[in-house]
Amino acid sequence: MPRLSGLVGGAAAALILASSPTLVWAQSADPAAQAAPVSDLLAGIQIPHESFTLDNGLTVLVHEDRSNPIVTVSVWYNVGSKDEPTGRTGFAHLFEHLMFGGSENAPGSYITRLQGMGATTLNGTTWFDRTNYFETVSTPALEQTLFLESDRMGHMLGAITQETLDTQRGVVQNEKRQGDNQPFGLTEYAILENLFPVGHPYRHSTIGSMADLDAASMDDVRQWFTENYGPNNAIVVLAGDIDVATARTLMERYFGPIPRGPVNTPAEAPVPVLAAPIEQTMHDRVPYTSIQRYWPVPGMLDGDAAELEIAAGVLGGLASSRLDNELVRGDETAVSVSTDYSAFHRTGWFDVTVNVKPGEDAAAVRARMDQIIADFIATGPTDEEIRRVVTQTVARRISTMEQLNGRASALAEGQLYAGDSNHYRTELEALAAVTPADVRAVLQTWLGRPSYNLTVEPGEREAYDEAATAPAGAAERAPTSDYQATARPPMPEIGTMPGLDFPDVSRATLSNGVEVIATQSARVPTTRIAVEFDAGWAADAADALGVQALMLRAASEGAGGMDANEMAQARESLGASVSASASMDRTTYGLSTVTANLGPSLDLLADVVRRPDFEAAVIDRVRDQQLAAIRSEQSSPGGLGNNALFETLYAGAYGRGPSGLGEINVVSAADRDDLIAFQQAWIRPDNARIYVVSDRPLSEILPQLESRFGDWAAPATARGTKDEVTAQPVQPRIILIDRPQSPQSLILGGQVLSIAGTDDRLVIGAGVEILGSAFWSRINTDLRETRSWSYGSRSNISGLEGWSPYVINAPVQADRTGDAIASLMALHADFLGANGVTDAELVRIRESSTRRLAGMFEVSAAVLGTLQSNNLFQRPDDYWEQAGARYQGLTADALNQAVREAVDPSQFVWIVVGDAATVRPQLESLGLPIEVRSMDAE
Repeated sequence: MPRLSGLVGGAAAALILASSPTLVWAQSADPAAQAAPVSDLLAGIQIPHESFTLDNGLTVLVHEDRSNPIVTVSVWYNVGSKDEPTGRTGFAHLFEHLMFGGSENAPGSYITRLQGMGATTLNGTTWFDRTNYFETVSTPALEQTLFLESDRMGHMLGAITQETLDTQRGVVQNEKRQGDNQPFGLTEYAILENLFPVGHPYRHSTIGSMADLDAASMDDVRQWFTENYGPNNAIVVLAGDIDVATARTLMERYFGPIPRGPVNTPAEAPVPVLAAPIEQTMHDRVPYTSIQRYWPVPGMLDGDAAELEIAAGVLGGLASSRLDNELVRGDETAVSVSTDYSAFHRTGWFDVTVNVKPGEDAAAVRARMDQIIADFIATGPTDEEIRRVVTQTVARRISTMEQLNGRASALAEGQLYAGDSNHYRTELEALAAVTPADVRAVLQTWLGRPSYNLTVEPGEREAYDEAATAPAGAAERAPTSDYQATARPPMPEIGTMPGLDFPDVSRATLSNGVEVIATQSARVPTTRIAVEFDAGWAADAADALGVQALMLRAASEGAGGMDANEMAQARESLGASVSASASMDRTTYGLSTVTANLGPSLDLLADVVRRPDFEAAVIDRVRDQQLAAIRSEQSSPGGLGNNALFETLYAGAYGRGPSGLGEINVVSAADRDDLIAFQQAWIRPDNARIYVVSDRPLSEILPQLESRFGDWAAPATARGTKDEVTAQPVQPRIILIDRPQSPQSLILGGQVLSIAGTDDRLVIGAGVEILGSAFWSRINTDLRETRSWSYGSRSNISGLEGWSPYVINAPVQADRTGDAIASLMALHADFLGANGVTDAELVRIRESSTRRLAGMFEVSAAVLGTLQSNNLFQRPDDYWEQAGARYQGLTADALNQAVREAVDPSQFVWIVVGDAATVRPQLESLGLPIEVRSMDAE
């Protein structure tokens, strides 16, 4: 009998599903009118849990969910960047890195250790108000995970050396470069410095000052840790396959001996009031002018927080928002708009962004935007607008809580900031109680004040303080011998792993022959449906690149006689998401919705798939948006590099940019007939397959699919055929795309492999994971952990149906571009030569690959994706159930052979996106032809 518990297991699931008087399955002319009441959806959002406090002050929250043999461990420290004094900015974030670097009784990378344990949902983050670490592990690995978390909480100082400090400072500098290098990458610094006065805790960015980090001594670092990372300044959440009695025993064993430390009282941070509007214009390599407004407002615990969140949704957050309707769909003077309420612990800001359509008068758009904002402040939202925001928010929260870490985060955040682990309920109930008058009053209080007004225009960046090229390595002022490590019992072993039990797969066929593949997942009351077509970007004709992307955009903006705003309002009222997207090999129309609203949500999906209107005005509007997206891609390192790589490696069906956005001249000229022709050739029942993951069985879902899709007949026109996938003639060289003012270079390298379709990828995938895919891989260990030239570098084999490429992705600091390529060449030669897979790497790949299986399919999106990939690669339904034994049977010889037979570095083409003036001289000694291109030409 399956074990069901947690958020929607058992009674909790019944509560949500039974709360609606009648589940709506029938088709309706007005889908929004059939939506389940928000109050019914709200009633089912519960995270049952218990709490206790250890003698040392550590707060522990336990949420039991026995549906899978996995547990999330989430540790939240009450310290963030707002708590940093002058001269120590960036310390909280630096310590996030240092605490992944190893502890006294577990030296070496924590990410490597946790990945070796099979951890999923693994990361650590720092923000203004907190630092957190989280991982989801199989139940037999829980004790070792708790040992590791307790060791870095109570046994950290002895593991921090000058070498690790310098290494992680270098990594942080490259993290900063990577963010700064993106379009709009410098705006955050300007926002903080203009919204918050000197001395305000929120004035500096979380990544902090590189000068402060450079000046940090070992004495400074030890003091910071001692002041902020004690058990009485932390919260630990255990969520999943564990009960409170077991949790108490384990927490006492591993965390109980850690002594209390100081308690951090979060810095007071009043909401600033600007004396007058602040106007600033910046320039960047961006495709359009962006007009932005920022108001300082109260934080998440303030009585006005719910009203500010509602206001953001109505003004520019919803797809049916005021700004969307007026500027994007109405005047058509903007390509996109957004509004957000960023709520922090002590304060926050409310922002509006309008991205001006190229060719429009930015001053006129700004005046119109300000008029819309002023009207909204004066009149406020309607009851219906509020209801749509609340419904969307509740639906997103239900989806987020499908994952154990989503629930753990909700509990921890409430406990940390509000002293109440049930604060997530308080927030949702406050949203549901908001009235139009409430929002109007709050808007007039806060948005009636002066704002910071930022305009970002296309052009050359102004000078700014870039990260230092290398950490200074400040001298120790306190000798290592000042600290004495405390002994503790040895690290526990990991228990025996259970075999994976992938959800049972059901199949059926609609009356018109469309196959339906489904599984049932009762964790949350939601349904995901993918209507998939054998098309993808590879289906675009070579002289029509971008037509499919335009068709998909237009189909989502008007169908079944409903215009874009009516469709958006219907989706929002239902808490549904309807999407149309593509990968290189498949095109997918997707639906995600609360199951209580499945019927009317399916109506929307069916309209988008079968009955798109393709109105001329809609096509013109989404054309402008796609052209803006193409120009944005042409200004970003990733867009420039990946397009060049695929066009260089491939001819035929894959010889195009992997984003599918296409070419400006094609998209500019495409008309309604082109979109209809593509739709009829590819989006048709004789080219379709439907995938379902739902809390309801296929027997209940199938009649609903039949009524929407069963009578769908293929058009008389011929079904589309794709070009053959072929590789370009190999010409090893370096293509340098000149992107001036780039503090970092993006290095891409690759070749087309003789791997396609049903070819077995498990063994070579494991070998490449050792070489480049894992955090602990040789590539990342060298460029990030050893040399500190990169925030993270990888290589992998792209999962394409046709001949797949091996791709290296290495963003590195600009002054080390040539050295990094030389190092990558040497690493590959070493791995493919005399120094293949080591005994330690073999053990790690066997164990990590087997142990992570338990957490790979925790959420319905992962299960749905696996159903689709199993079909793409023609794998059996139990493929992943068989994978554990196959991973355990891996040998070094098999791994070496698989990679050596496929990967040939002498055939690599290298793409470098960076500042040619800085980079070109570094490439001369590499012995490869160099071809320089302008980013404008790309």
